[in-house]
Amino acid sequence: MGTADWTRRDRFRRLHERELFVMPNPWDIGSARILASMGFPALATTSLGHAASLGKVDQTVTRDELLAHVAAISSAVDLPLNVDAERCFSDDLAGVAETVSLLAEAGAAGCSIEDYDPAGRAIDDIDTAAERVAAAAEAAHRHGMLLTARAENALYGIDDIGDTVARLRAYRAAGADVLYAPRLTDPEQIGQVVQATDAPVNVLAMRHGPSIPELAELGVRRVSTGGPLARAAYGALRRAAAELLGPGTSTYQDDALTSDDLGRAFGPLR
Repeated sequence: MGTADWTRRDRFRRLHERELFVMPNPWDIGSARILASMGFPALATTSLGHAASLGKVDQTVTRDELLAHVAAISSAVDLPLNVDAERCFSDDLAGVAETVSLLAEAGAAGCSIEDYDPAGRAIDDIDTAAERVAAAAEAAHRHGMLLTARAENALYGIDDIGDTVARLRAYRAAGADVLYAPRLTDPEQIGQVVQATDAPVNVLAMRHGPSIPELAELGVRRVSTGGPLARAAYGALRRAAAELLGPGTSTYQDDALTSDDLGRAFGPLR
């Protein structure tokens, strides 16, 4: 682990001490370089986007594939990189800690852990989830990384803000540095999370949710984009291909980046 990794981790930590910042989620080196060239202060991986780049569905990427992905992106940009580590690829605490340490070695500035178990298709009970957060936090802090703890209720259709808040408070007590409940869109519920916890709160940017300025007014500290940027890009690809197969025209090129645009984005690291 080099000095650059520690520097980026320190920068990442300081970002959470000030006003709201936006941390978009690239899905490959090219998208990471484009986003970095636009001035964002940090980036994050997306499990959905990364899986799509490999021709897979979400939650089927292996740990080794994620580690290679993290190493590639962290080497390609000079920004702090937060990693969507899903469930940390282990059902036991030692395995959770090992995954976090391996992500640190790959260059991550931070990572997240979820409380949803895809094998059982259920949310972990709160005590089990908090123990897993504690194991991840201890490993993250040994490497100077920030740990984000995720309460997945809303993402899986569980409309229970009381339980979500209780979980986030328990995860904070277990050592989490940042708290995140994906897919909350109601301003009142987002405000409840912010007011009920004493850690920076991440919110997922949603089409029908508050705007970024509105989230700033609610006290949110960090906004991420998750998989929708990748889905939007793949959607544009499919629409362009459908135009070729249908009318046979190429108007999709009107919105394409130029070679000069790509050259500027893919130039030497700043």
